[in-house]
Amino acid sequence: MRRKRSATREGAHVLIDTYGRVATDLRISLTDRCNLRCTYCMPEEGLQWLAKPDLLTDDEIVRLAEIAVTRLGIEEVRFTGGEPLLRPGLPGIVERVAALAPRPQMSLTTNGIGLKRTAAALKAAGLDRVNVSLDTLRPDVFKTLTRRDRHKDVIEGLEAAHDAGLTPVKINSVLMPGLNADEAPDLLAWSMEHDYELRFIEQMPLDAQHGWKREGMVTAGDILASLRTRFHLTEEGAGERGSAPAERWIVDGGPHRVGVIASVTRPFCAACDRTRLTADGQVRTCLFAAEETDLRGALRSGASDEEIAGIWRTAMWGKKAGAGLDDPSFVQPDRPMSAIGG
Repeated sequence: MRRKRSATREGAHVLIDTYGRVATDLRISLTDRCNLRCTYCMPEEGLQWLAKPDLLTDDEIVRLAEIAVTRLGIEEVRFTGGEPLLRPGLPGIVERVAALAPRPQMSLTTNGIGLKRTAAALKAAGLDRVNVSLDTLRPDVFKTLTRRDRHKDVIEGLEAAHDAGLTPVKINSVLMPGLNADEAPDLLAWSMEHDYELRFIEQMPLDAQHGWKREGMVTAGDILASLRTRFHLTEEGAGERGSAPAERWIVDGGPHRVGVIASVTRPFCAACDRTRLTADGQVRTCLFAAEETDLRGALRSGASDEEIAGIWRTAMWGKKAGAGLDDPSFVQPDRPMSAIGG
């Protein structure tokens, strides 16, 4: 059962918005760089990477995490990218955040390529679990989707994470028409066989090349229909989901479950409990937000912890009711997923 979150702390010490949502889950992007070039995320070449002086330092990341945990009620920290395993100081960052009081739950979203060599060290540093992106079981399709021949590395990374105790190991899969849209049942059977928890994610309009088209995406309905050709799915009760983005189904009576994150066709904005930090120190209230709030400038100009906390509170107070994907006026964010952090 998922850990229940509390929103009973005094309003001045939490990240609350005008709709009464309280952010307790912090996503920190550690880098905009990645060693894959997934077609639904970035072009094969031509992206302008953030300059090193623009990135938050290790000390700045830890300080912002400490402010979030000790002053703003954050209970969970997720490290993202780009590809966070490319961050040289990652184990040290994890260890320092694990030492905060109260200690937050910590997880990592990764493409898995570097996990074979880092999983044990990250577990020893205090990381609790990982989410690994794997969209296909077929190495040739993987190469087409990611423009890299690294399928074997991801499989080995998953095994290393499981062996290190970074569990439950969750797999995130995006299905694309004409490539891997037929793989949902195979991915689920394989995940259950290896004791991984599979979650399908609808393709979102966050690609750097702005090539996303609603009419071309594989929807949650499509995914569930495909899964039901082989499995019996029983929907979990609403109370089990809480603020989690994935709707989950019990597979063939249990104990395995499969999740679907339907960000486009079944938005879950009303229960959102997330706040986000980009690799260059900007607060984002939503993946699809058009505005950001600068914390890096405050850090480097000598602002106190309470002043930074105040800026963060103000930013989250202005969070919009929803992502607006169904609004005809929706405009895709300028910054791609690799810069924002998943």
